[in-house]
Amino acid sequence: MKTNILIAVFVILIIIAGAAGFFIGQSTAPAQVQKQYTPPDRIKAAWIYVGPVGDAGWSYMHDIGRKYVETLYSGWLETTYVESVSEDQLLGTIDRLVANGYTVIFTTSFEFMDKTIEAAKKYPNVMFFHCSGYKRAPNVGTYFADLYQVYYLNGLMAGALTRTGQVGYVAAYLIPEVVRHLNAFAIGAKEVGDALGKDIKVHVIEIGAWYDPTKARQAADTLKTQYNVDVLAFTEDSTAIVEYGEANGVYVFSHYGPMLKYGPNYVVSGQIVRWEIIYADILAKIKAGIYRPDNLDKVDYWYLLSSGAVDLGADIAPDGSIVMINPKYIDILKSIQVKDKLTGENLSVYDLVMRRYWQMKGAFTIVPLEETALTHVYENLSSITIDWGGRIGTKPYPIAPVFDPFTGPFTAYCLYTPDKATSTYCKGMSQGAQISFPQGYIAGHDDLWNMDYLVSWVIKH
Repeated sequence: MKTNILIAVFVILIIIAGAAGFFIGQSTAPAQVQKQYTPPDRIKAAWIYVGPVGDAGWSYMHDIGRKYVETLYSGWLETTYVESVSEDQLLGTIDRLVANGYTVIFTTSFEFMDKTIEAAKKYPNVMFFHCSGYKRAPNVGTYFADLYQVYYLNGLMAGALTRTGQVGYVAAYLIPEVVRHLNAFAIGAKEVGDALGKDIKVHVIEIGAWYDPTKARQAADTLKTQYNVDVLAFTEDSTAIVEYGEANGVYVFSHYGPMLKYGPNYVVSGQIVRWEIIYADILAKIKAGIYRPDNLDKVDYWYLLSSGAVDLGADIAPDGSIVMINPKYIDILKSIQVKDKLTGENLSVYDLVMRRYWQMKGAFTIVPLEETALTHVYENLSSITIDWGGRIGTKPYPIAPVFDPFTGPFTAYCLYTPDKATSTYCKGMSQGAQISFPQGYIAGHDDLWNMDYLVSWVIKH
């Protein structure tokens, strides 16, 4: 019995001694310091494009962004690009760029997403930024500049100009990005069309390619000859549809780049993307050591009109400013009177376009929320309340734009079968099922990012 007691006491003494040693060690051991990161003195950055830089659309405008930062940051930035890269060629292209010392790589097409993640695992000290995707990693951030607000503005003008009430749209692929562009365009066309007593229908053809001028031209011709459309918009990366509109007397809205000179008589307006706004921010933060190869997993740019990364327009003026609307159409749009559905006020279509433009562009305080995946949830707040104190008192502080195209009520139908649905509204619903968005609904970031339905006046052929 005494032996057992002695053993127990001995074990307790060992435990006490071990604990004391641990705490003494903790008090005398040096604090653990996070591994230091030294920002690069010079940066070598590379861009990988899915199409040719001469496409006048997607890849062309990314390369304008590259040229901008290369010139602006010439003291410490070296750049290169590789064009017309397929998904299968991506990993080999990245291998060659890394071997040549490029430590920042922008992969600029949605289908590059999975292989970008794969390459990032292979090269943990290289920083990757993937455009239009949603998968991130410690050394992979994501970014996008979206045009749905500008497509809506184009739609307002389309609804004013169409004589037949039949409007056409050529889509590369009906992925959520293109679907929200198409829907926003259709919502704008119907808003003005309803005010003018027109029965607007939007006809869409999917061509299955980002850059295929022949297919784009054929789709435009089908829309005109078979469905009597007299206005065209598109999400495709060539000038083919603009040139078709010019040759066949069809109003057209250009896409991504300044295409007015390809259709000076029939281009009404369009959308301009300014990737340089994002590239300048990313590269400055890399140079400052804010972005590192171990902290990019929450970096997710979602820039809209308020950021300056997209704009309404179809050309670049001699002074470098954007030509928002073809001067040939300004007086025409000013002559067409409609009623603002929000205020009941009578005004010209031109003034309505400008009013909606500033209602969406004026939300400057939302921009910091659009830079990280963690803060997208706050983007839909109309305002928060701030007590300014003193004689000012409590005031609302605006955050979200005061207008958004995807505001209820409106009706739509599910585009895909249930197994391919991406939104919460169409999961479990049959293809073609009708869905409704009530009064007071405003689409948030996740709804926009996963859009898989077409508004009810869009007809897919």
